[in-house]
Amino acid sequence: MSGTLIGSIGLFFLFLFLALRMPVAMSMLIVGFFGTWAMIGLPAALSTLGGEAFEISTTGTLIVVPLFVLMGNLAGASGMSRDLYDAAYAWVGHKRGGLASATIAGFAALSGSAIASAVTMGRVALPQMKRYGYDDSLATGAVAAGGTLGILIPPSTGMIIYAILTEQSIGRLFMAGVFPGLLLTALFIGAIYIVTKRRPEAGPPGPVASMAERFAALRRSGVIVGIVLATIGGIYLGIFTPVEAAGVGAFLTFIMALYRRSLDWPKFRFVILQTLQTTATVFMILIGAFVFIPFMALTQIPTNIVGFLVGLDVGSLGVLIIILLTYIALGTFLEGLAMLVLTLHITFPVIIQLGIDPIWFGVVVVIVLEMGLISPPVGVNVFVVKSVAPDVPMGTIFRGIWPFWLAMGVCLAILIAFPEIALFLPNTMFN
Repeated sequence: MSGTLIGSIGLFFLFLFLALRMPVAMSMLIVGFFGTWAMIGLPAALSTLGGEAFEISTTGTLIVVPLFVLMGNLAGASGMSRDLYDAAYAWVGHKRGGLASATIAGFAALSGSAIASAVTMGRVALPQMKRYGYDDSLATGAVAAGGTLGILIPPSTGMIIYAILTEQSIGRLFMAGVFPGLLLTALFIGAIYIVTKRRPEAGPPGPVASMAERFAALRRSGVIVGIVLATIGGIYLGIFTPVEAAGVGAFLTFIMALYRRSLDWPKFRFVILQTLQTTATVFMILIGAFVFIPFMALTQIPTNIVGFLVGLDVGSLGVLIIILLTYIALGTFLEGLAMLVLTLHITFPVIIQLGIDPIWFGVVVVIVLEMGLISPPVGVNVFVVKSVAPDVPMGTIFRGIWPFWLAMGVCLAILIAFPEIALFLPNTMFN
């Protein structure tokens, strides 16, 4: 049997397993193991399985994953993330669409998984917007789309995984996500403004907070903002490595949670378990990927696809658009991290051959992955929001995401036209 045929059979079973709801990590691991066995024998397959599992588990730079996840979970459990939402709520909640804009600002403080961000902020923001008579489509759309900011604005698990898989600098990728993340936040708020301008009843104004209340909320939110600025600023200035920054961020968040007396034993236990669960999921995905990718390399399928894409007579921009559209389609049924590990061994060599900056591509591909998560017919984030708001019909949620989906498209177009937006900070950071 030829390598291409074995690879095609492997891909068939991979997508079959995914359709049967098998975890992505186990699907890749099983297909990669048995595919390698079929190609070059059982000893090689066992060696790949054991060697890759050990190598991933002992990779020092991956310590940033549990530390940044711990930082985010501590901030959420202790109420620090809620503080930023409350501050935005106090300052803009009295305007049309203000609560939805405050929700977007709250998402900017969260990091890691878009799905986890959507669940966390959805439980905080949706009851408030429902209380003040917000249209269900705007409220749920803001939560579903706002969750995408959690994986773009640093510290971002998605950026870390991209850096590991492509051997790029984690610090440079973090810096590259800052301005695009702020740009996307502004575009989301602009989308809310347009929706409420056309339909004022969709986002009625909330209560007006006094200046004392506004500044008090701003002071409370300064804690989490200060911690994020300290960690990311430390990386930019060369004071910390990303690993050291992750440790500093997690430590400062823990100390502040203790100081505020907002972290009792049940919450701390929940934080530890959630951190372990997320970390184990990420590590399993990486182990599965590093077993699956060598098998794919043996089949020559990725090489053939790369040659085909590079040989297309559509120019670099045309190939880039094909890749981005493929990611949007995959995003309708796969989570962002899963898409990265499944596809980067094919798309990354293409963008390198086309001369596209890999740091810039990392930012763009993360945005496109998150577009897929809110794209019909099977946008994963939409189903997550549905679980938080079971009384809202799916069609209503999908209607609500379109202004934000278009805003993400505008953000992509701006980044393609002006790549310096993403590259300015990485190119000026202290090395």
